[in-house]
Amino acid sequence: MSRPEKHSLTLKGHRTSVSLEPEFWQAFRAIAAERGQALNALAAEIDTARGLDMGLASAIRLFVLRHYRERAGDTA
Repeated sequence: MSRPEKHSLTLKGHRTSVSLEPEFWQAFRAIAAERGQALNALAAEIDTARGLDMGLASAIRLFVLRHYRERAGDTA
């Protein structure tokens, strides 16, 4: 298992750091590219949709998981 890597993102004009495992960064970038979105734009979309009780890194991980589950036809 890989250690999390910290990367900076800009959300609504403000810089923030997010730590994700390299595999999640890779998948997150692939999803953004597939959707034709900049990574910061997709992160801002996820940030807006998440609840106050969830951190941004967790929200991104769950977004990536849901994306690939839906693609696989797994609705659990």
